[in-house]
Amino acid sequence: MKVAKLSAGGQTSIPKSIREAAGIYAGDTLAFETDGERVVVRRVARGREGTAQDAFETMSEWMSAADEAAWRDL
Repeated sequence: MKVAKLSAGGQTSIPKSIREAAGIYAGDTLAFETDGERVVVRRVARGREGTAQDAFETMSEWMSAADEAAWRDL
């Protein structure tokens, strides 16, 4: 098990050994969800980053039509 601290701003670093084992690289999109007391982090498959729905499928509060339109224009 590896541990990392959470900053006051909600940021953390994924330990290098975990990134390497999971195949996570700079610029990858990650999805977060909860499973009971666990937080599950997974890499969004490359090529599926095209829409807000794909990148943030576990964050339904960010899925308004306006959010989708703003994401498309980036």
